[in-house]
Amino acid sequence: MTRVLVVDDSAFMRKALSKMLESDPGIQVVGTARDGIDALDKVRQLDPDLVTLDVDMPRMDGLEALRRIMAECPRPVLMVSALTEAGAEETLQALDLGALDFIPKATGGNIVNITHIERSLCQKVRVLGRRRRPQPGLQREPASAPPVAAPVAPSRRPQGMRFLAIGASTGGPPALQTLLSGLAPGFSLPVVIVQHMPKAFTGPFARRLNGLCPLEMKEAESGDRLAPGRGFVAPGGSHLVLVPEGGGLTLRVTPEPADTLHKPSVDVTFSSFADHVGRTTLAVVLTGMGSDGLAGVRELKQKGAHTITQDADSCVVYGMPRAVAEAGLSDTVLPIGHIASAVNRAAT
Repeated sequence: MTRVLVVDDSAFMRKALSKMLESDPGIQVVGTARDGIDALDKVRQLDPDLVTLDVDMPRMDGLEALRRIMAECPRPVLMVSALTEAGAEETLQALDLGALDFIPKATGGNIVNITHIERSLCQKVRVLGRRRRPQPGLQREPASAPPVAAPVAPSRRPQGMRFLAIGASTGGPPALQTLLSGLAPGFSLPVVIVQHMPKAFTGPFARRLNGLCPLEMKEAESGDRLAPGRGFVAPGGSHLVLVPEGGGLTLRVTPEPADTLHKPSVDVTFSSFADHVGRTTLAVVLTGMGSDGLAGVRELKQKGAHTITQDADSCVVYGMPRAVAEAGLSDTVLPIGHIASAVNRAAT
């Protein structure tokens, strides 16, 4: 049973979130709190396995409450985030401070507008609530800190790599920041990233990455041309595919296929790389729930691509990389802090 504390200044949201969570027989809402001060008191009193935490609250906001929780009584925290650019910036900051993931917060005060997140909310709470708690006072390293140098695990050395394609979901933003901040100056491979995120979040996330790594990073748009030193984040709510055009390669943002579980989908993007540049693609699969990326990696491997997956210990959720590794499709399994070194070697 996963014991949850729900923190939100809106009585409607506290009731709605509690009702959705308690519809799952494996989840128990042990209490609610109306602001950060109330939340800290309830965390100490009730010792929940996981906290859902709003950001914009009176007296003490969610970011300050998160800092205090992680410093004094750390445990898994799931942010409840507004689907706005300001909400995205705050959520990304919360992930840097130690929150494990976020769930979009519908607006309008209508239960019809929020119950669509019930399945995802319960799934995230069940998975994240099982995470081992960190020690008090231990904080995640800043995203700009370079990964610790370490030998790469023995594997087939990739040859002739010309493109880097990365897929991630839960826990992906901090992992991507660690990986990309460790790329060598003058890194030569074009980079395409598929991170499961809502539409309002991918633009701010791309701008954040742009300030952390040697690449020119942006949210992808149709017509963007792949070139050395450029990196692209797939926009939320759409797929991103590779298209040969004018003797080069460009990106296309598309709503199709419409029936995928995720938009953007790692499988869709990886499949397009397999169709056009499979043999020269280095594919990296990072932390995330589910198995998005497995089918795409299978296609890439059939074309001769090289695959790196994040190891279980450094993943927030060992789902996507596990699916690839257990299918025998991972050439190298590495902790997140070592993947940049392997990628740099593949680019030389």
